[in-house]
Amino acid sequence: MGEWTKQTEIAFFGGSFTAIDRAYMCALLGAAQPYLPRFYGIRISTRPDAIDEEVLALLRNSGVTAIELGAQSMDNSVLELNKRGHTAEDVRNASALIRRFGFSLGLQMMTGLYGATAQTDRETAKKIIALQPDTVRIYPTVILRGTELASLYADGSFCPYTLEDSVALCADLILLFAKADIPVIRLGLHYSDSLVQNSLGNNYHPAFKELCENKIFDGLFLEQAEALGQRRLQLTVHPKSLSKLLGQRKRNLLHWQEMGYEITVRTDERLEKYELGVCNATEIS
Repeated sequence: MGEWTKQTEIAFFGGSFTAIDRAYMCALLGAAQPYLPRFYGIRISTRPDAIDEEVLALLRNSGVTAIELGAQSMDNSVLELNKRGHTAEDVRNASALIRRFGFSLGLQMMTGLYGATAQTDRETAKKIIALQPDTVRIYPTVILRGTELASLYADGSFCPYTLEDSVALCADLILLFAKADIPVIRLGLHYSDSLVQNSLGNNYHPAFKELCENKIFDGLFLEQAEALGQRRLQLTVHPKSLSKLLGQRKRNLLHWQEMGYEITVRTDERLEKYELGVCNATEIS
């Protein structure tokens, strides 16, 4: 490890860090102390109802710099149906406390929970934006074998989003957060063989974020192309968004060509990440 670690955090994820046995939590934080000078700080994830002034003071004194809360939904009925054990008010209160203690705030939401709709998920995103977190993670719900959610799915009580619906929704959410200047640092679950083998339904995809970003640019293109009413078009995009524009295996580009569009593409670093310029190529040439 070299100087790059100065921009890297030690992370305690995969559970509710402040809800575990206090002595064990302190032992984990203690184990990280010798390495802290080489890192930016420590990032943890926890439950909204496992935050108070006492634990925040302890975390701050132990080098924790960022706290992510598993908000999941800001709809109390959805939270209750999924037995989350906290309320939307708990999320608001914990977020305010975390801010007051000077931590970087991250909020995590889940789309497609039992009882949720695309509308309640969009409202959750808007309410999360109102809390002004520094980062957001979005996790589409995946049904795992042997869970209560799997039983609800089996008896027809729970109908999950299709992959197509989930992609369309999360593409909209990405743009909502981008407009608010809040980075989505994770979208979709990390791939694992176990996850694939034990998931039910068809709404998990290992490249979920890529599908969503492809969908964003497909929508931007179709909207502007239709407004122009021309078939020879020049598209301009930020260099880092070029692959997102073209789509997986150039799926977007091929689809547009099948629709009768003749397209040339150029890049411009002055554009924003999710910005697309579309103009009449005939006038340029």
